[in-house]
Amino acid sequence: MADAVLVLNAGSSSLKFAVFGAGSSCSDLHMNGEIASDPEGFRFVARDAVKKETLTDQRVSAAGATSLPAAMGQIISWIEQHLGNDVLVAAGHRIVHGGPYYLEPTLISDAVLQDLEGLTPLAPLHQPASLAPVTALKSARPDLRQVACFDTAFHATLPEVETRIALPDSYLEGGIRRYGFHGLSYTHQAEQLKRRHPDLAKGRVVVAHLGSGASLCALQASVSVSTTMGFSVLDGLLMATRCGHIDPGVLLYLMRERQMTVSEVETLLYRKSGLFGISGGVSDMRALRQEAASNAPARLALDVFVRRLVRNIASQTAVLGGLDALIFTAGIGEHDAALREEVCLALEWLGVRLDHDANQEHHHIISTTHSPVMVLIEPAGEEMVISRQTMACLNQMQMSA
Repeated sequence: MADAVLVLNAGSSSLKFAVFGAGSSCSDLHMNGEIASDPEGFRFVARDAVKKETLTDQRVSAAGATSLPAAMGQIISWIEQHLGNDVLVAAGHRIVHGGPYYLEPTLISDAVLQDLEGLTPLAPLHQPASLAPVTALKSARPDLRQVACFDTAFHATLPEVETRIALPDSYLEGGIRRYGFHGLSYTHQAEQLKRRHPDLAKGRVVVAHLGSGASLCALQASVSVSTTMGFSVLDGLLMATRCGHIDPGVLLYLMRERQMTVSEVETLLYRKSGLFGISGGVSDMRALRQEAASNAPARLALDVFVRRLVRNIASQTAVLGGLDALIFTAGIGEHDAALREEVCLALEWLGVRLDHDANQEHHHIISTTHSPVMVLIEPAGEEMVISRQTMACLNQMQMSA
């Protein structure tokens, strides 16, 4: 009999899960899958991580299962039945916002949950989504320990010149500052650098987390010193449906001249902008690639995405004072060879030399052997980080007891 950890990684429209063995490294993945909203309830998909086989693909639609707490009870029961002799001892959650105070993985109590709910104004669309599984699991399995792992925590090392927004102090006291996000992803990248490229881990590295949400992080000796997302997940790079950096004067104009409400502006910035907005309704990078040759808006969306990405990589490099490595990760970063090539060719002036064949074949190292800047593809590993942080939190509590 062995212990196991459930990891829940909530997005705005789906919930990814993974189950890890709670050994010394917490890297033994047993199963993973998704829990997605469905018109009839929830769709639950689970895969065997070893055999790479689908274990179940079902709708959880029994009486009462139209709510996440009811569905979670059924889903957890299914997971426990398929763990064999292993016992679920904890659940770890990706929490989007920890504010200025939650800088370490934290056992979730009623008081902690209330604090995190109080941070909702700082991430009005994402914080409720990341807390919903906590509440659901609390209802379904009240005795199961739950740990919050924060996307903002990795950026606690940012200097004040990076976190300060140029507003009077009274606004800073109200929490208006740059926080940075995707921290669990960047934690994994820093750990992998230390393991696979220890010399690079001591140097100047820019990590490009490119998925439906996208950001960059500048690492100096594996520590975050700059990042493109700031006060909110809207900032920085162009994204699937989010605008990225925008002149605040545009927002004033929309509210004053077009009489748009706060809610309408919020929907525009989060749901209808980015690739979706420029292309005329397409947010998926693969679909845009297919349409680009014959569809001018689709081609423009790709071009703007690359231009913003290149510009921001150069900006992060300037903060670092040079560049030793560039890492691509997350869905687009890992799988879109054409995007990587466009970006790397635009950065040749910086010393980036791409190996075309290695890039097309998605090798780990895609730069040439003589490239002054090493270019890497590194799979995302947020769930593994959450499992490790969860057990580290519980072990620390036991040691302190």
